[in-house]
Amino acid sequence: MALDNLLKKLSVRSPWLFRINAGSCNGCDIELVSVLTPRYDAERLGFKLTGTPRHADIVVVTGPVTKQSLPRVLSAISQVPEPRCIVTMGSCPQSGNVFKGSYSVAGPLSKYVHVDVDVAGCAPKPEAIIDGVVTALDVLKAKMGLGSAPEPMLMPGDADDGTPAGAVGDNSGQEPDTAAHMNNAG
Repeated sequence: MALDNLLKKLSVRSPWLFRINAGSCNGCDIELVSVLTPRYDAERLGFKLTGTPRHADIVVVTGPVTKQSLPRVLSAISQVPEPRCIVTMGSCPQSGNVFKGSYSVAGPLSKYVHVDVDVAGCAPKPEAIIDGVVTALDVLKAKMGLGSAPEPMLMPGDADDGTPAGAVGDNSGQEPDTAAHMNNAG
C-alpha cells in the first residue's frame, strides 16, 4: 500500500502528454509545441510528450473530430491507462468551430468520451495551454486520490450559458477575424 502511494505521487510529478490530431489545421499543434520550447518551458513543470498512448497520463485532442478520425481517436484514448485525463485544445474538438454542421464532422469529442478539461481559443494562447495542462494535472491527482478536484473555471459571462466545468482560456487579445475587421475600418 505504501509503495502504491509512492508510485502515484511520483507519477504525477512527471505527467506524460499524448497528442491526438483529429484533423486540425495544426494551429493548436504549433501552439502546443511552443509551450514545450524554452520560452514557455512546460517541461519545468514535469510535462513531457510521449509517442504512444500506452505511456500517457494526459491526452490532448486537437482538431474537429471527423467521422473518419473518430474510430482512431477513440481507439487511441482507450489505450491510455486509467486514471487518465482528457483535454480538448481549441474550439474544434469542443464544438466543431467553423466546421460545425459539416457532413464530415462527427461532433464534439464530449459526445463520445468524458472530457476533463477544455482549453478554449482558436488557437489557444500558450498561457492558456499551460493553465489547461496544469488543471489536467490537478484532475489527474484527484482521480488518483492525491488531492481534491479543481474548482470549475468559467470566463466572465459564462455562468449562465452552461460552459463545461474545467474550461480555461479565452480569445481576448486575439486579432479579430478579417471580415469584421474590414467592416469596422471604414
